[in-house]
Amino acid sequence: MKFAIHGASGFTGRLAVAEARRRGFTPVLVGRSEERLRSIAADGEAVRVAGLDEPGALAAAFEDCAVVVNCAGPFTALGEPVIRAAIAAGAHYLDTTGEQHYIRSVLDGLGEDAARAGVSVVPAMADDGGPGDMIAHLVAERVGPEVAEVVVADLRGRGVASRGTARSMAAVFEQGPLAYTDGRWHPAEETSGSIAVPGEEGAVPVAVFALPGVVTIPRHVAARRVRSVIRTEAAAMFSALTPDVVDSVPEIPDEEGRRASRWLMLAEASGEDGKRVRGWVAGPDPYGLTAVIAVEGARRLAVDGAAAGALTPAQAFDPASFLDHLTDHGVTWQVTPA
Repeated sequence: MKFAIHGASGFTGRLAVAEARRRGFTPVLVGRSEERLRSIAADGEAVRVAGLDEPGALAAAFEDCAVVVNCAGPFTALGEPVIRAAIAAGAHYLDTTGEQHYIRSVLDGLGEDAARAGVSVVPAMADDGGPGDMIAHLVAERVGPEVAEVVVADLRGRGVASRGTARSMAAVFEQGPLAYTDGRWHPAEETSGSIAVPGEEGAVPVAVFALPGVVTIPRHVAARRVRSVIRTEAAAMFSALTPDVVDSVPEIPDEEGRRASRWLMLAEASGEDGKRVRGWVAGPDPYGLTAVIAVEGARRLAVDGAAAGALTPAQAFDPASFLDHLTDHGVTWQVTPA
């Protein structure tokens, strides 16, 4: 199977290339710098150079690929030209963004073009957006048809971050978080609270934050309200990401620290009748798992296909099957009564 990895020489792109090779797939390395791409290319791997301001060249780079995996952020600034080039080339597309407003713009604005081309466009296939959307779908199913509220929470502890993540999260924080109420998205209110974390004693304080689930979950769960939170300490860290701070973050995080980091996405749904169900997905090495998630998503789009148009992760892939696949990589998941 041949698929393109755009941004292949970046930090996340290199991990995706390595995962594609491990799976026995043929990655086509695409980006702006031939020198950087050739420095990571293995024998027999195609290197294709195209800038975001060259739509024809970018589409040509994707022409014989079943899927385009975009790892080059921040996606708010850099993502749309890659999607449009993939659609023009007749290739499915997915990316590793966690940028809430960008994800909404893709799902709202590019679905018709993708459907006309007969391809699937799936943003948010990273460790937060993919598992968060999927576990929320499974939780809501257990509640029943009348879902009053879904809360999705990123409850990972301290860990390492790349400069690209810091840059993206600074943009996310600046744009402000959304919430969803009665059929519309709106700016979220600054509220606080606490959530019990699986594997930890007691509850931890949480704050509102712009997670992907707020703009993905309402597209497949008929909930009156959807909101998202993270640990308060993490929200404070993101609020401190000035341009100078972002520039000081290493482009490539310490590998030992990366592998020791853990992530945890939790979803809790409540029904109009008071029934409550919660579920969670947790695993090691958030960047390494993002590569696993993206490459497995690409495989499924190429082999199994999905509906044409712009889709959330839970719409594109069977949630339980996908989460089960991740258990081979140290991921655990569970859905239980709250």
